[in-house]
Amino acid sequence: LLPTPRSLLPSFCPLTPPALFQVAALERQIFDFLGYQWAPILANFLHIMAVILGIFGTIQYRSRYLMMYAVWLVLWVGWNAFIICFYLEVGRLSQDRDFIMTFNTSLHRSWWMENGPGCLVTPVLNSNLAPEDHHVITVSGCLLDYQYIEVVSSATQIFLALFGFVYACYVSKVFLEEEDSCECLGG
Repeated sequence: LLPTPRSLLPSFCPLTPPALFQVAALERQIFDFLGYQWAPILANFLHIMAVILGIFGTIQYRSRYLMMYAVWLVLWVGWNAFIICFYLEVGRLSQDRDFIMTFNTSLHRSWWMENGPGCLVTPVLNSNLAPEDHHVITVSGCLLDYQYIEVVSSATQIFLALFGFVYACYVSKVFLEEEDSCECLGG
């Protein structure tokens, strides 16, 4: 007899998409914390909670948790599409004018702006442009501008979310079919 998909899932659990997504979300959370970007920190926190529920749903054979996870992934794709539009300044979005990522509480930007590969940061002395607790800098020599690093990060999250959506829908369908077959057999 062939094993059922339900019996195989726990053996693959460490490799399931939700576990991979947890690592990707934690990585992103760290860099958003370093840049004091509060809106992405909040979104990443909610994503981490949804991923935990997705993992729980997979381990405990709970199709409702997986369906909730799938719905969250649709929202997650929308959020990441917004981030891509924000960093590429699509439409009326402007990084210089809009402080959406920090809830208009500070002038902080992406951590990658100053710490990207090959970036040389030079402080601008005696600048009247910044408040007392901030400094003005110029960044030059970056191998890859921070906007593109953020766009690649969000595009990766979208790719993972689309894969996770298919995964959650498939596994949820398997769980529901097995529940239906058990009810038909009187189990």
